[in-house]
Formats: sequence, structure tokens, C-alpha cells
Amino acid sequence: MSPRSATQRRVRSRAHNPKVGFVSLGCPKALVDSERILTTLRAEGYEVSATYEQADLVVVNTCGFIDAAIEESLQTIGEALERNGKVIVTGCLGARPERIRERHPRVLGITGPQTYGAVMAAVHEHLPPRHDPFLDLVPPQGVRLTPRHYAYLKIAEGCNNKCSFCIIPALRGKLASRRIDEVLSEAERLTAAGVRELLVISQDTSAYGADIRYAPALWRGEEYRTRFIDLARGLGSLGVWVRLHYVYPYPHVDEVIPLMAERRVLPYLDIPFQHGSPSVLKRMRRPAHAENVLRRIAAWRAQCPALTLRSTFIVGFPGETDAEFEELLAWLEEAQLDRVGCFKYSPVEGAAANALAEHVPAGIADERYARFMERAAAISARRLARRVGTRMRVLVDSTDGEGALARSEADAPEIDGVVRIAAAHGLRPGDWADVEIVSSDTYDLSARVDAAAVATSRR
Repeated sequence: MSPRSATQRRVRSRAHNPKVGFVSLGCPKALVDSERILTTLRAEGYEVSATYEQADLVVVNTCGFIDAAIEESLQTIGEALERNGKVIVTGCLGARPERIRERHPRVLGITGPQTYGAVMAAVHEHLPPRHDPFLDLVPPQGVRLTPRHYAYLKIAEGCNNKCSFCIIPALRGKLASRRIDEVLSEAERLTAAGVRELLVISQDTSAYGADIRYAPALWRGEEYRTRFIDLARGLGSLGVWVRLHYVYPYPHVDEVIPLMAERRVLPYLDIPFQHGSPSVLKRMRRPAHAENVLRRIAAWRAQCPALTLRSTFIVGFPGETDAEFEELLAWLEEAQLDRVGCFKYSPVEGAAANALAEHVPAGIADERYARFMERAAAISARRLARRVGTRMRVLVDSTDGEGALARSEADAPEIDGVVRIAAAHGLRPGDWADVEIVSSDTYDLSARVDAAAVATSRR
């Protein structure tokens, strides 16, 4: 067969490659699951469709943590069924298939979270692959759903904590850490592909490796143990931003603060404190709730004054009294956290907290939420105002021809604030920019770029 006819045959094969639509819902950990499934699909020759109508089949990766997320997942499944008709469901809500079948009995298959093989088996059953090894090439870093310049790095699945408001262990199982050499090798591939920021995620990042007894492994000829501090040390050698999420305030977290002071990892900790009242934390069954967190925060900031702390809280938890809520406000005022999110307590099917007495009326929970966010916003505005007149390096996320949106060391994508850059000519997404902060508001900063720095922003 001539080269021309062989090429024509491959082009015809490519034209008929099956197309899979994909919808990813939920948290960054679910996003990483979606990326792994998409990478496998592409490696097997499937194309990814941007619309329901052009897809031969649709996969919906669901969230099942709170009622609002469950409803969003069920609505999305319904939309996919209406607009396409062939739907496979995976993810956290898939761990409760009866909820899905009750509403959508026509789905082709249902799998739980992290069941990549089961997802692919369902796809193979209903849409067999047509793989062409000459054309269906996947880059070493796999398929990603984030912009090219940042990526989520999932280091573990599941969780060993037994928080009374949470059902994650029931959905995703107990802690299952990836070996450190596997994680560091993936991080190395990502940075080689142009990633400039790694966002480390799991359900409990500071517990990393406990389930496999901190197993040792070799990476780049050096021994590392599968544990939190060695992970930070290894990632810190890659020369990119490393941002640590979902860290609990265990004593051994203190060991990473010097690395932050040296900028080997970003001076940023995402710690889900959830409340400031010891009695509420006890009812929540929060790990490390007995530690003197305020004293630890003060010690961290003494070592690393640039440290940014972000957290999330729950108001209206069952039994929360006026006095306990005032404790929370006082705790927040003393902690002076940089980035804060808040949720009103919502019952989750299967959570132990549902059985607690004295659920807080919705009206009181709404009032407490408003008061909490007002206090958090005032703290944020004061802390950001201190940065006016300072210079910092930022990472550009997007441009619009005139200005740019970027992030500083203190800003994780999508959940924190941004740095707005005026007259950002020459900058592109993924560039570094050295800027001077000219103003601030409640959550964001405004800046002007150092023109001389644009020429070196892509180095």
C-alpha cells in the first residue's frame, strides 16, 4: 500500500473515531479524577466533544457531598440525557446509585469515585474504541482541564477522619496515599510541560503517608519518605510555585514553615478550621481541635511574616449557641486570617451530625452567616490595604487586550482574590509579571506592571 493510501485510511479512521462528552462537577479532587479518565480516553483513541449534540456518549463526574451539590449533579445528568440520551455517571454521587436511578433510570451505567477502570469498562461496553496509534497520541503529562500554567496534584485518596458533618470517608474510602516517588515524578512531568504552579490536594494533606507507614522511595537518586515534609521538600526543588491545600494544623506542619520562609514552597496554607469554639469543634469531631491553634498561627507568622492563611468555616452547626458563635467571631478577630469562606450548615444524608439535637433555625443561621462574612471582609480589606505600595511577582491567568488578571503568592485560582493589572501590553497567560500594588478593595488588588520586567516574564 502506498504512503498516500495509508494516510487516507488513517484520516478516514480518524473521522469515525468515537466522541465522548464530559462534564466534571465538584471539587479539585474530582477534577483530577476527570483528568485521569480523559487521559485514558484520549490514549485509547476517543475524541472529546465540546457539546452534548456532537458526542456519541456523555460521562458525568458528579459531586455528592451536600444537598445542593447532589441536586446540581442530578440536574446535569438530566440535561445530558435530554440533549444526548446516552449517559454514564461516575463520581461521589455514584456511590449512591439508588439516588440516581430513582430520578434517572435511563442512565447506561453508574460507578463510584476513583473507579477509573469501571468507567472505562462502561464506555467500552456502550461505545467501543477505534484506536489509531499513529494519530492518537497523548502528551506525557496527560490531559488536563486547567490552564496550561497551573495543575492540581492529588497525593492521596480518601480520609481517616470521622468529622460528624462529613461523609467523604463513606464516599471515597479511607486514606490511600500515593508513593512519594510517583507523586514527585508526576510533578516533574507537569513542570517539564510548562506548569508554573502546582496545587497540592487531598482530603487531609498533612496526614499524607500515614497509611503506608511513610514508605521510603528514591527520586532523582535521593531517598524521600512518603510524608508531608519530604513532599514539600521534593516539590520545592522543582523551581515552581507549590501551594498546599487541605492541611490540618497538626504539630508536624510546623516543619514546613521554614521552607515557606525560604520560598521553596509558597508561604500559603489552606487549613479548614471550620470553627473557633472548642465545644462546637468537639461536636464536629474535628482532628487536632484540641491544639492551641491561635498560638501556632502566631508562631508560624513569627517565622514567616509573609504567610497567607485561608480557611473555611461552618455557622449554624447543630447546637451552636449565641455564646459559641461569639467565640467564633472572637477567634476570627484574633487569628486575622487572610482568606476566609463560610457555609451555613446543611444536613448531609448519612452524616452523624444529623442526629444531633437543637438544629439551628434557618433565619438565625442566615444572620450568623452575614455577621461572620462582614467581620471576615473587614479583616480582608485591612490586610490587603497593607500591600498598597509594595512590589510583588504575580502569575498571569488571563488578558483582554488592555489589562490582565493575575494572582500573587497569596491567591489560589478560583477561590481567592486576584491582582488586576492595567495596561498589561505584551503579557500572556502563564507569564510572570513584577508589579507595584496601587490600590486594594475588600478581596482584590490593583497593580501596574514594571515594563522592564515584561521581557523576562516568560523565563
